[in-house]
Order: sequence, then structure tokens, then C-alpha cells
Amino acid sequence: MKGRKQKISIYQRPVAQNNRTASESHATGQTFLWITENNLTVHEHRKENGLLEDILSPSNLNAACKRVKSNHGAAGIDKMEVESLKDYLVGNKDVLIESILGGKYRLNPTRRVYIPKEDGKQRQLGIPTVVDRVIQQSIAQKLSQVCEPQFSDHSYGFRPRRSTHGALRKCQQYINEGYIYAVDMDLERFFDTVHHNLIEVLSRTIKDGRVVSLIHKYLNAGVKDGVCFEESHEGVPQGGPLSPLLGNILLGELDRELEKRGHKFVRYADDLVILCKSRRSAERVMESIISFIEKKLFLKVNRNKTKVAYIRDIQFLGYSFYRYKGECRLRVHSKSVEKMKARIRELTSRSNGWGNECRKTALNQYIIGWVQYFKLADIKTLLTTTDAWLRRRLRMVIWKQWKRIRTKVANLVKLGINRYKAYEWANTRKGYWHVANSFILSRTVTDERLRKAGYVFFSDYYKTVRVKC
Repeated sequence: MKGRKQKISIYQRPVAQNNRTASESHATGQTFLWITENNLTVHEHRKENGLLEDILSPSNLNAACKRVKSNHGAAGIDKMEVESLKDYLVGNKDVLIESILGGKYRLNPTRRVYIPKEDGKQRQLGIPTVVDRVIQQSIAQKLSQVCEPQFSDHSYGFRPRRSTHGALRKCQQYINEGYIYAVDMDLERFFDTVHHNLIEVLSRTIKDGRVVSLIHKYLNAGVKDGVCFEESHEGVPQGGPLSPLLGNILLGELDRELEKRGHKFVRYADDLVILCKSRRSAERVMESIISFIEKKLFLKVNRNKTKVAYIRDIQFLGYSFYRYKGECRLRVHSKSVEKMKARIRELTSRSNGWGNECRKTALNQYIIGWVQYFKLADIKTLLTTTDAWLRRRLRMVIWKQWKRIRTKVANLVKLGINRYKAYEWANTRKGYWHVANSFILSRTVTDERLRKAGYVFFSDYYKTVRVKC
């Protein structure tokens, strides 16, 4: 009933969670939200107004719920989907607050999933349960307010009103000032190797020990890989809302050390570039900073990928740099171009079984997102050649869709080709890719007709968003 509170034993397993796969030891810490059907209620037994109470406040928890629902995401080990979150939370009130305030709350293990990386290896993700994501999100919202004023101006990743474009413009500024050699630092499996001395760093900022204890439980929740449970002695699982913030808190120690030494640097999450005026100074900086990272922060540096190089030879956030008439300019790194073309090939595959509308929607979304991200670079020529290649691929798909000879003849005639020539091309033995570049399709499936059909092209969209670097 609306507004009515109902106590549920913390040891009672709700009906909505009958398919949980976690062990009984984790079931005792089952998460419940402190809400009514319409809103979060005010807890009558609040004794103090510490950080933990702010985290558990009605407005903060409501905002966390909305954020988790808007992000969607996969289910955790309990198999609960985001769509079931509201009903579950409405039916399970109060107990979460009692368990957290009483120190009895335990997070569930994260579900391990693997995604491929560009180098052929696999990245490990840890997917928390939906309800645990709400708690992590509520912690992150309040904790970021505490930590944000202490973060460095050189840090740009996962922070409000900061972006990759801001990081790139800062690099341009330093390069224009003559810092033309870079230490391209690569932290090996950063989130998997974050040492749990992070708790010591947190304790310097967070005075509410209950919040530190709650985060410590998050770090020690463990991982379920299939049916196997693994304890977590190090690392912050990627996939939870709290992970990026914890990464920034730990690497804030590195930021302060670099600032103390007077270095010019830009950091976006675990991507770090330190800029120097000479190669020798960059090499000295690299050795000393590697020592600090490994001995003080207990992180691992990938020495095979960490290097000193001239600015045109590094990749940062998918971009590379070059100088023209003494001014730093941006271009899309060759690996980013290869990745883009590989994705376009997937979206315009002749055998993926997609309909035209599905293909069009996916293509348009990808092109718009790609151009928005790389609009700082000098890409006019790249986009012109890419568009010609993309239109040829689209014509190849269309030619294959016509399939039968009589369909090809009818469509070519309808589009203005005389019947004899249409019959000749409909019976050609040349491959789809060859025909897609022929005059017969260039005159019929024209660029303008593709635009009228609703396809977005790189160059066309770039003209609407291009900026001067």
C-alpha cells in the first residue's frame, strides 16, 4: 500500500530473487532500497548527519535509481534485469538502510564477463547486481562531491564538465609552448591491479569510517566466473559505477606527485601523457615516474608499451599530433581509422541479415558518434575518401538485395537505364564489389538518392559540426 512500511527480515530471501546463484553467505547481505511506491521515505531513526546518511538520503537514492535504469546494462549474478528494479525496490523497503547503518550489509560478487581488446587479448569486466549498482551509484554521487575539489586540473576522465576534447586541447596548448616530446605511459591492466591501499588513500579524505568500510566491502566482494567464486585481493572490477571514481582517487596521488615536480601532463583515467621539451628530459622523467608508480602506488607499468617519442609518434585518446607552421594540429590516429573501417564493414556486410532500416539506423548512429568524437582533427580529406568507399559498399548491398535477373532489369529501367543495357548488366558475371563501382549503379543508385533514402555520410555531417582547432 502507498507509503506504508513493511519490515522484512534481512535473512529472508524475497520471491523476486529466488533465482539468485550467490552462496548463502552472500544472501545474508541481500540489498533492499529504502523507498515507498512513489518516493524514498525519511528514516525515523537517523541519529547523525554524516556522509553515510547523505548517501542514503531519499533524493540521492532516487537519483541513483534513475541513473542505473537509464544506463540499462546487463544483469549480475542474480539475473535480475534493470526493468525489474522498480518493482523489486518498491516491494523491499527499509531493510537496506537498517543493514547498512548496522554494518551488516554485504555486496554480492560481481559477474565476470570478457570483451575482446584491440591487441587480441581480453578485458575482464565485473558486472554487479542491479541493486548493488544502485548502492554504488549513490556512493559515487556523494563521494565525487567530496573528492572533486581535490582532483587535479590535469585530470579529465570521468569528471563533470570535463571530456576527451578538453584533454586534447590541453595537450595542444603544451605542444604550442614547445613541449614536443612525450612520455606515453601505459599502466598494465590498471583496474585489475589497483592495490587495496586505496583504502588508506580514501581514509585521508573521508572522515566517515562507515563509508570507507562500505567501499572496502565492495573491493572484497569477490567475482563469480561461471560457477566458480574467486576472492578479490586486488583490483577494482570494471563495470560498476564506483570504479572510475576510485581509479581517479588513487591516480590523484600520481597527479599530485607530477604537479609537485612541475611537469606538464594530461591524464584521462589511466591514459597518461607527460610532455617535455627534450628527449633526454623525457627519458629521465619516465624512469623516475615508473619508480614512483610501482613502489608507491603498487601499480604495474607496461614497459613494452611505455615509451618516449616525438609527439607525432604517439596515440592519445585515438588522436595523434603534428605541427604545421609552428602550430599543433590534430589528426585521427591510423589505428582509429582502421577500427572505424572495420566497423563500417560489419555494418554494411552483405550477409548479416539486416533489413535496410536496421542497417541505416546503425550506420547513422555510428557515423554521427564518430564524427562528434573526432571533429577536432583535420579529417576533411579522410572523410571524403571514406564516403566514396562507404557508398560503394551500400551499392554492393543494394545490388545483392535485387537478387533475380528480372528484378535487376526492372529496377535499372525504373531508375533510367535503357532496357538493353539493363538486361546486359543484370546478366553480368562480375562480382558484387566490381558492379558496385560501375557506371550503371553510379547513375542509378546516386549519392543524392542515398541521401534521400535517409543515409548519413561522414562529410555531410562533419560540415554541420566542424570546429577550428
